[in-house]
Amino acid sequence: MSHLNTQHEKLARFFLSGDDEGALEYMKALLEEHPRAFLFGDILTPAMYFIGELWERNEISVADEHLATAICDFVLSRLEGENVTQDRKTQKNNKAILFGVEEEQHYIGLKMVAETFKDRGWRVRYLGPNLPLDHSLVQINKFRPDVIGISAALSYRLPMIKVLIERFSRLEWKPLIMIGGRMATKYELENFESEQVMVMRDLSCLNKWFDEGRNEVFNETS
Repeated sequence: MSHLNTQHEKLARFFLSGDDEGALEYMKALLEEHPRAFLFGDILTPAMYFIGELWERNEISVADEHLATAICDFVLSRLEGENVTQDRKTQKNNKAILFGVEEEQHYIGLKMVAETFKDRGWRVRYLGPNLPLDHSLVQINKFRPDVIGISAALSYRLPMIKVLIERFSRLEWKPLIMIGGRMATKYELENFESEQVMVMRDLSCLNKWFDEGRNEVFNETS
């Protein structure tokens, strides 16, 4: 077992045991050695995937998974509050709206994406999971974001993803539509991509997009 596996599995055990303060202190200690982008992409995300795999193998219950999600949410919220004025770039005029598709309940990854955009100086509206199309359009037309980020975890959300892409592609200011979530890591979604639509497989791809642009992300994942 590698050191990285040890780190994310240790964090998962804090989550599953309901030890919110232990998880928070562990993450704070890691932050002294690593940037937030590394912690989000290489520690926290694998920890939640590990928990999901335990549930799929019936090694933990739905209640255990919900407890772990609640503790993870607590840790993210505390870290956001403590780091809101630290290590964040000067706010730009760029805007992003992020949400989970209707009936999608997973949201932890989406919160990490929201924090990543904020760290990069973007103005962000995080609308949470399970957002119907009509409600998302109200906020989108008010905020007129440069990026619309849509998250889904399961393959049977694909029809709704198609509907959202079709509708958002008709917006007059042509925002970039990003498709992400666990679904983007498990399934081949290249047929969704276009000049206006981008599949974002993980946080490392998102950071690469910020630093090097879309072509570099495409070259890496193609």
